[in-house]
Amino acid sequence: MNRMKRVVSFANKRLSIKVAAILLASSTIISSLMGFFRDRLLNSAYMPNKDMGLAGYPVGLDAYTAAFTVPDFMYFILVSGALSVTFIPVFNERLARRNKKSAWQISTSMINFMALITLIASVLIIIFAEPIVRYIIAPGLGESGTGLAISMMRVIAVNPFLFAIATVIASIQQAVGRFTFYALAPILYNLGIIVGILWFTNGINLFGWEIFGGGIMGVALGVVLGAVLQLLVSSAGLIGLGMDYDFKIYWRNKGFLQVLKLLPPRSIDQGMDYVVTLVEINLASRMADGTIRAYQQALTLHLFPINLIGVAISSAAFPSMTESLGKGKTDDFRRELASVIRVIIWLALPVSMLIFFTRGYLVHFIRNGGDALMAGILGMLAIAVFFRSVYHIASRAFYAQQDTKTPLYTSIVAIALNVILAIWLGMGLRMGAYGLAVAQSTVAAVEVVLLFVLINRRIGNLFDFRFIRATLRMLLATAIMGVVAYVLVILLPLQNADNSFFAALPKFMVISLGSFAAYVGISKWLRLSEADPVIDKVRGILFKSWYNKR
Repeated sequence: MNRMKRVVSFANKRLSIKVAAILLASSTIISSLMGFFRDRLLNSAYMPNKDMGLAGYPVGLDAYTAAFTVPDFMYFILVSGALSVTFIPVFNERLARRNKKSAWQISTSMINFMALITLIASVLIIIFAEPIVRYIIAPGLGESGTGLAISMMRVIAVNPFLFAIATVIASIQQAVGRFTFYALAPILYNLGIIVGILWFTNGINLFGWEIFGGGIMGVALGVVLGAVLQLLVSSAGLIGLGMDYDFKIYWRNKGFLQVLKLLPPRSIDQGMDYVVTLVEINLASRMADGTIRAYQQALTLHLFPINLIGVAISSAAFPSMTESLGKGKTDDFRRELASVIRVIIWLALPVSMLIFFTRGYLVHFIRNGGDALMAGILGMLAIAVFFRSVYHIASRAFYAQQDTKTPLYTSIVAIALNVILAIWLGMGLRMGAYGLAVAQSTVAAVEVVLLFVLINRRIGNLFDFRFIRATLRMLLATAIMGVVAYVLVILLPLQNADNSFFAALPKFMVISLGSFAAYVGISKWLRLSEADPVIDKVRGILFKSWYNKR
């Protein structure tokens, strides 16, 4: 027991931005790899052989994908990133003033408030699941797919409630620089789903009694298990924090009221972003069977680098940025913001280029043998990978100033444009799912440009000549790296013999490492400082034993 306490105490230490970013990035990698394994298991079990194309495509995965939409929508609009970016600045402001009592009152109030409203939302989803699926989400699904989607949505409906509590707890930990258990949460969530795929789909028996017959509904039960595990591990991060929790909402606490005031614009922003997803699923359901799943899988693959680069780095830097503003150090905030933007751009550019050239490999990793539709969609989302990575730090620049309205206004413009383009390109020009992907990439670029123009006007001198010159050098390095990646893909093509994950992995690693090594070398030659930590780290790993002998 004492050893366990020491482990928990060590894991709950406050981390620096650099260590936190590395931890969150590592968590993203592990969680995403588990997510790929999860999807590979699902695709192997419920998708047809690639030689069949989309003919006879089983409706299970389309229904499974559709079932997530409304529970996820309620989570995104009520909680998700909306809570962390509104809660953390106000919470940190109280801690900076050494008013811990008020800080804990805000925390306990947010837990109880979010639990209450998401519980109501979950009940409403259960009640109205049938008309939601049948007439709004996926009207193009057949009768069997519709019935399956309704049943799974009612099971998954508990997720917003569980996620809400876990998210408030995670936000408290982020605010004080604790990231370890926050980083573990998504890993356990995916673990729960994998358990559902491997065991619950075969049925559940208890003392000889069959309490569940199995099938793809078992995956939905695994989703709920993952949410429960995520809540439990998030709660472990509160140990030793000294939080004074009470079953009460402190309506008179000014900080809590401030969070509630900031929350609606960000929640609407999050919800409107997800409206695009609802529209896209609605459109995809009217296309060929399997389009919903193929498009969702491509989106999942493109989110991996966004979470790894944009979300991880921005989340790690955000508490420090809010702390600088809380202390009135505007110049420190500007310098840190510019530095983080440069790092994200330097990382996101080559990754986006690499995704475009290795899209066939990436799709193969989650579906053995690949999928031409999925790979094509992913290729068109490569531009969105770059701009969505940058978006997270651009939007947090406003949230750090407790401004949730400006990102909302830009999102309104971007989302309206996205819906128009998705309908026009996908249905009007008959581009299908490719049109949806082109709309995503176009709007991602527009939204980031708008945010950059507005933040530069507000704080001034953010994008100076030095910043612009460095960005142009990064673009040049990325273009040269693109040539290297193209040559390597030509030399190491994905062939029929590469019929398993591990058969294709060595080729993919050679292409990726070779391309990135070229990018780092070119960046060093162009005197980009972002390359120095990478080169120093590689030198330390490769020559550590040699230095020790000396």
